[in-house]
Amino acid sequence: MVPFKVNIFAMVVYVLESMAIITQSSFTVAVLCREWVHSKKLSPVEMILVSLSICHFCQQWASVVYNFCSFAKPNYIFWNLALIWEFTNILTFWLTSLLALFYCVKISSFTHQIFCWLRWRILKLVPWLILGTLILACVTVIPSAIINHNWMELLSVDYSPRNSTFSERFKFFFQSFSKPHKIIGLGIPFLIFLVSVILLVASLVQHWGQMQRYNISNRNSGMKAQATALRSLAIFFIFFTSYFLTVLISFLVPIFEKRAWFWVCEAVIYGIVCIHSTSLMLSNPTLKKAPEAA
Repeated sequence: MVPFKVNIFAMVVYVLESMAIITQSSFTVAVLCREWVHSKKLSPVEMILVSLSICHFCQQWASVVYNFCSFAKPNYIFWNLALIWEFTNILTFWLTSLLALFYCVKISSFTHQIFCWLRWRILKLVPWLILGTLILACVTVIPSAIINHNWMELLSVDYSPRNSTFSERFKFFFQSFSKPHKIIGLGIPFLIFLVSVILLVASLVQHWGQMQRYNISNRNSGMKAQATALRSLAIFFIFFTSYFLTVLISFLVPIFEKRAWFWVCEAVIYGIVCIHSTSLMLSNPTLKKAPEAA
């Protein structure tokens, strides 16, 4: 049993993390939209960051409202908010995998013709890929929407032995289908992210080896740049993987079944989201210079 003071502390931490994520997301969208107004264009990375920030903003508000308003009776109210959270969460995974794929294509030194073709076309493909991730997230969340609708219909009917039997069957179907569906929906974009990161690391290591053939001054500066890239990539990988694992665990072991640990789990999950969001902000030159410009 988690002590009451620990739960209160975790709740306060969760609220502070939520405020930080909402502020970061609003700041990112505001700065990059201002940049778009001034220059009439956004880089592909900035397009993805804007989309990710909008996702984080909507996801965090859905999480806050759902957690505080429906914690007492999670099965009866605010199912639509849970659906919004699931949709934005899946979309966040797809957009993050798209960001990793973009970096892999642009930075890697592979000379295979597939990479060469992607490197040539990626700038024009990014807007369409963002639209594709939105469509994929919509398609992925459809089964959850159907299940939620049927579950709400079931809860609204009068109790009877027949309805009780049907309820038990539906609950079994829900548990048998919902969890694998959610795992697959998050697992596919995470697998793309993982493959992109592995290929990018392999390319950086290969390039690092090639730097040994250059003169000392170029080699030192090149190795420093490679070390910085690998460090940033490691941070990106660690926190996104941690987020995937925590969300996966929360799906496999529903938090509402472990009510004593609810706020602790939420604080851990969104602490990782906050750090991941911060690392993405610090990786963008426009966002890093914005406070100085202000």
